[in-house]
Amino acid sequence: MAERIESLKAGIIGGLSVCFAFAITSLLNTFVLAKYFQTLASLQIDVNWQWLVSGGVATFTGLLFGVTYRYIIRSDKNPQLKAGGVLAFGLVRGLTQIELGWNSHSRILPFMVLAAESLLWFVFAAIALDIVIKLRWVKPFSSISIP
Repeated sequence: MAERIESLKAGIIGGLSVCFAFAITSLLNTFVLAKYFQTLASLQIDVNWQWLVSGGVATFTGLLFGVTYRYIIRSDKNPQLKAGGVLAFGLVRGLTQIELGWNSHSRILPFMVLAAESLLWFVFAAIALDIVIKLRWVKPFSSISIP
């Protein structure tokens, strides 16, 4: 039961981190990229139910990332495991966005920006999780199995 609680804490931290990163990148898209770069005008957001659903999906993927990241890194100090976990989540989301843009026959650049944002979200969440694990607010998953 203790492991489940630690995983839930990691999931909550991951979800909140990605939610925060989603809000920041949405503001950046609207007030910087869409304003100053005409080809990225489609990135401008309106706060409506679709944006809220996108934020909810981002938060949920952050929760799943947090739980999974805790199990991926365990108590090891392997940077390839950490990078692999971030890339797995970020690339799955990002490459799907690029494929959507490619299939819609519209400009691909906005979708590439969204893909880069997806990677950034999970990097942000991984940093937050590493900090809370270092502070011992969340315990890493032990790689030693006890019968």
